[in-house]
Amino acid sequence: MSQSIVPISDAQLVLALLFIALAVAASLFYRLRLERDLLLGTLRTFLQLFVMGYALTFIFNFRNPLLVFSIYAVMISFAAWIVRDRIKEKAVSYFPPTLFSMLVSYSVVTALVTGVVIRSDPWWSPQYFIPIGGMVVGNSMNAIALTLERLFSELRTRRDEVEMKLSLGADYREASQDTFRNAMKAGMIPSINSMMGVGIVFIPGMMTGQILAGADPLVSVRYQIVVMLMLVGSTAISSFIVTVLVRRRCFGRAHELLLPPRSKNIS
Repeated sequence: MSQSIVPISDAQLVLALLFIALAVAASLFYRLRLERDLLLGTLRTFLQLFVMGYALTFIFNFRNPLLVFSIYAVMISFAAWIVRDRIKEKAVSYFPPTLFSMLVSYSVVTALVTGVVIRSDPWWSPQYFIPIGGMVVGNSMNAIALTLERLFSELRTRRDEVEMKLSLGADYREASQDTFRNAMKAGMIPSINSMMGVGIVFIPGMMTGQILAGADPLVSVRYQIVVMLMLVGSTAISSFIVTVLVRRRCFGRAHELLLPPRSKNIS
């Protein structure tokens, strides 16, 4: 199966903005106050993707491993900042372990996929490393955010239970064992659910892109299977590392819980 790619003109891109116009209209009609976010998100989508497109064209031609790794590190750093903006936690310094867990887990998974599974030559080939790494970062970033949200919320919700276990002689690991498991589950469940519905409920983005580009659907299927499996692996590894490191920061040297209780609104 080999077909030429149907190009999308500037006029067709502008026409696609109709979907944003409909969303803005719904926001105005129902007073959702999402117009600014929709317009800003649309603008950032255009700018960021076009910048990435021109940057990838340059990188593919230059083929410098240091440049490839530097760009990948920048992608991970931005993802960590996005997680930091989503998690409104002030009592615990979670950004350093979050960035560390992302750098380690995402780099290992991406290198294994490109170098061992796909066997691109070289293994850091930007044509494979950057797009595959981008998928790992984008999907696993959400997993880490969900993991941290669940970790902090459960430690506060179950504060009395955790402190009771601590008072009976348990260390911080034993006292927060259930919270640890629930936090990891929260991060991993979305990727597992995606595996359950892939191919029946929806056709994933990578497979869709390859088919639209004229690739054989069976070749696209193989790549998509690798992608789905690597995403589960990356979410598992990153969720585990970030939960281990951040949970320790939630407790002091004497294993006392440092997170303050939830503030109660007094009417």
